[in-house]
Amino acid sequence: MKIERALIISNKEVAYNIWEMHFEAPQIADAYSGSGQFINILAMDNWNHPLRRPMSIASATDGAVSIIYKIFGDVTKILSEKKTGDTVELMGPLGNTFTNWKNGSYPILVGGGVGLAPILNLKHECDSNKVDHTIIIGARTGNEHFMTHEPDNDIYLTSDDGKNGEKGNVMGPLERIIHEKNNPYIYACGPEPMLEAVGKFAMSNNVPAQLSVESYMGCGIGLCQGCVVSRQNGEVKDHSYHQKYSLVCLDGPVYEAKDIHIG
Repeated sequence: MKIERALIISNKEVAYNIWEMHFEAPQIADAYSGSGQFINILAMDNWNHPLRRPMSIASATDGAVSIIYKIFGDVTKILSEKKTGDTVELMGPLGNTFTNWKNGSYPILVGGGVGLAPILNLKHECDSNKVDHTIIIGARTGNEHFMTHEPDNDIYLTSDDGKNGEKGNVMGPLERIIHEKNNPYIYACGPEPMLEAVGKFAMSNNVPAQLSVESYMGCGIGLCQGCVVSRQNGEVKDHSYHQKYSLVCLDGPVYEAKDIHIG
């Protein structure tokens, strides 16, 4: 883990209320292990917002790191106002990574909301390693998408309003595709209701799945014990105050669906 003063290379709106920010952060990029990891970002150098905010890493190459975020509070609004040449303090990379996607399985990548950042990152890694895969991205409205719906290229978009891609949520394409591929393995990140639905679907169909859990964090290093998720297996960790819970910042954010309870 590194703490680094990072230079903002670019910060732009890529779809309605969805922003992408690139940093020059060579120490964090060099320490990066793979898709699923995140950084904690300090948006301001004062006491107005003293806590760092966790943001999934969307890419980490050539000394640069990027995030994708949606404006839904004071801190993300502050981030959207940052300009090229500004600096912010980053801590990371933190957390674990998606695994087994190169072991001969067929990855089905599922992202919803701003949970698409680690999923897009995993897609880039699959592309770089020539691993065939399908990606499904869901959004509330069609104008929140910045990708193109291309089923012939195994890219599926869904939106609640049906204005971009299929009308509905990610479960529609997922329920079809899972039966069309050999040895499928689901990788998902998104809002809690989506992860709950994906996890239950995977287990009911005996399909392995890894879920990247989004959680509010106070510290990102296990001190505050605030980012908990319920365990299914009751495994005890030395750093957790109760065997029923896992700390997302230290044990996650990526879990096997069978190991945690969501919802």
